[in-house]
Amino acid sequence: MHFLITLFQKYPWQNVQMLFALLLAGVAEIFGLSALLPLVSIAIGNQTGTSTAERLVSDSLSKLGLTPTLEVLMLMIFVAIAVKSGLVLFAKKRIGYTVANVATDLRLALLRALLNSRWEFHLQQPIGKLANAMASETSRTGKAFACGAAMIVALVQAIVAVGVAFLVSWQATLISLVVGVIIFLVVGGLVRKAKKAGWRQTKLLKSLISLLTDSLQSIKPLKAMAREKSAETILITKTTRLNRALQKQVLSNEMLRALQEPLRTVFLLAGLYFALTYWHLPAATVMVLILLIGRLLQQIGKVQQEYQRMVVLESGYWSLQDTIHKAEAQKEILAGNQIPPFKKALRLDRVSFAYGENKVLHDISLIFPKGKITSIVGASGAGKTTIVDLMTGLLRPQQGEVLIDDLPLTDIDMRSWRKMIGYVPQEILLLHDTVLTNVTLGDPELKEEDAVNALQAAKALDFVKRMPLGINSIVGERGGNISGGQRQRIAIARALVHKPKLLILDEATTGLDPESEAAICDTLKQLSGELTIITISHQAALVKIADNTYRIKDGKIVVTQDSSEQPQNSEDVDAQIDSELKVTLNISKAM
Repeated sequence: MHFLITLFQKYPWQNVQMLFALLLAGVAEIFGLSALLPLVSIAIGNQTGTSTAERLVSDSLSKLGLTPTLEVLMLMIFVAIAVKSGLVLFAKKRIGYTVANVATDLRLALLRALLNSRWEFHLQQPIGKLANAMASETSRTGKAFACGAAMIVALVQAIVAVGVAFLVSWQATLISLVVGVIIFLVVGGLVRKAKKAGWRQTKLLKSLISLLTDSLQSIKPLKAMAREKSAETILITKTTRLNRALQKQVLSNEMLRALQEPLRTVFLLAGLYFALTYWHLPAATVMVLILLIGRLLQQIGKVQQEYQRMVVLESGYWSLQDTIHKAEAQKEILAGNQIPPFKKALRLDRVSFAYGENKVLHDISLIFPKGKITSIVGASGAGKTTIVDLMTGLLRPQQGEVLIDDLPLTDIDMRSWRKMIGYVPQEILLLHDTVLTNVTLGDPELKEEDAVNALQAAKALDFVKRMPLGINSIVGERGGNISGGQRQRIAIARALVHKPKLLILDEATTGLDPESEAAICDTLKQLSGELTIITISHQAALVKIADNTYRIKDGKIVVTQDSSEQPQNSEDVDAQIDSELKVTLNISKAM
C-alpha cells in the first residue's frame, strides 16, 4: 500500500474529492439498499417495520411526510441509484484525470532530471532503458494508480453493503465478514506470486527495450553482414523470458478469479441454509440478506483482484523513481554567473582528466585563438573528444583549468557559454521531419528566415531548394532521403542557426567522399574569421585548411604545427609522428 499512499500524498486535493464523492455515493446507496427489505416485504405480503433497516426507512419517510408504500419505496430506490451513479461518475472522472496527471508528471520529472544531469551520467545509461522508463514505466504507473483507485471504490461499496447488512442481521453479516477474511487468506499467496511476476516483467522489459534499441540503431551493418539473425536470437530469448513472466501473472489472475467464485457460492449457500433452517428468518429478510452478502463478498473479491493488478504494475513506478533519483543525484552543478567575453582565445591550462582509473589527458596546454581554425588530430582513444567535452563544460578537469580569455570556465554562466557554441558531432542525428525542423529543432525563437540564412552559410540552400517541398521537405529516418554530405551540411546549418561564436566539428567529415569533404572544407574556410572553428579529425583536408594543428598521442600533445603563439612542449615531441604529420601535410598540399 506504500505505492498508493505515496500517490495520494502527491495528489491530495484530487483524491479528497474522489473519496468525498464515494462517501456520499455510499450514503445514497445505503438508503437505496435499505428500501429493498420493506419493498420485498410489501411485494410478498409480509408486514413491514420488523427489522432495523425497515424502521430506519419508515422513520426517514415519516419525517418527510411520506408513507412507505410500494410506489414511494420504488421511487426512493430510483433516486438513490441515480444520485449514487452521478457521484460515482464524478469520482471516476477524478480518478481518470489523476491517472493522466500521474503519467504526465512522472514523464516531466524524468525529462527534467535527465536534461539537468551531468554528461557522465548519460554515458552510463542505455538509451533503451530511458526510453522504456519514459513510455512503459510511466504508463504502468498510471494503470497501477487506476487499479488502486478501483480497489478503493470496491472497498467503499463493500463497506456500504456491510452497513446495510448489519441493519438487517448482524449475526449473518459478522459471519460473512469472517468468510471474506478467510477468502483473502486462502488466495493471498496468488497475490504475492503476481507481485513477483510484475517485478520480473519490469526488469525484463528494461533489458529487452535496451537491446532492441541498440539492435535497431545497428540494423544497417547487421543486415549488410547478414548478422541480423544473431540479434534476433538474443531478442527472442529475452522476449520468451518476458512471455513466461506474463504467463505467471495471467495464471495468478485467473486462479484468483476461479477460486473466488466457488468459495463465494459455497458460503452463500451455507448462509442460506442456516438462515432458513436455524435462524428462521422471514423470507423477505433472507432474500435481501442473500443479495447484500453476495454483493459484499463480490466487492471483497474485486478489492483483492484490483489489489493484485496494482502490485503487478506498481513495480514500474519504483523502477522509474530509481531512475529519476539517480539522475537527480547526478545533477549538473552550474555555479558560475559571469558572462564569457571570448575576445582573445579559449585555453586549456595544464589539464588532466581520467574516466575512473583510465587517465585520458596528461597535463596538456592548448590555445584556440579567436577567429582561427584549429585542428586536433590523433588516433582513436587519444583524448580528442574529451578535449571537446572539457571545452563545452560537459566534463570538468581533475587538474588544471579551462579558460575563456583569462576567465576560468568554473566562474562562467555555463548556459551563456554553451549558447555561444555550435557543435557538429561525428554521428549526425537528423529527425524524421522537415529540413526546417532539423535546423531550428523547433525553437520558437528561430524563424524560417534564420534557418534559410544558416543553410546559406552552410552552403546547403541550393540542394534544399531542389528538394520536392524545399525547406519543408522530409529528410527521412536519420536523414535517409539525402546524401551523407547533405546531412553534414544540414548539421552545420543547425550549429550555425543561433549565430554562435565558436564552431566545433567532431570528426564531421568522416565517411564523406573527397568531393563532399572538399566542399565542407571550403565552407569552413569561408566561415573562419567571423567564427572560431575547432575541428577534430583524422582527415588531411581539415589539417590543410587549419591555421594551427595539434596532434595528440596517449593523452599528450606531441606536435604543434604552424603556431608560434601556442605552447611548445619539446619533451613530448615524437619524431616519428612529426614525420608522419609532415608527410600527410605534403600529400594534402599536392592534392
